[in-house]
Amino acid sequence: MERQLHRSVPGRCPVCGEALEVTRLQCPYCDTGLDGKFQACKFCLLTREQKDFLEIFIKSRGIIKEVERELGLSYPTVRARLDAIIEALGYRVDRSGPEDRDRRRKEILDAVNRGEIKADEAVKMLRQV
Repeated sequence: MERQLHRSVPGRCPVCGEALEVTRLQCPYCDTGLDGKFQACKFCLLTREQKDFLEIFIKSRGIIKEVERELGLSYPTVRARLDAIIEALGYRVDRSGPEDRDRRRKEILDAVNRGEIKADEAVKMLRQV
């Protein structure tokens, strides 16, 4: 039996960009085929560039400094690419940075100082920030 060249499965339509549907699976060795509608892998929906980035991220064990060094990118660029992958996988990305969290903490503490909220309420709120 002749071996066939395996290519990456495209996850998105090249015309409209929507997710492609898998309708046939084929064994390259015994030629068994399955027809139907199958759910594609979430990672198949990523672009080639996102898959390459993810491979480097995993190889670097998620250490952003190593990803920065290997790709020659800045921290904000690495974070932006990682956030784009997280969103492409269907998850929400919290875009609030440390400045936003610090500002919110200060607002809570100021409210305590003005007597608008009690300390125990502030503790609960600070834990959520």
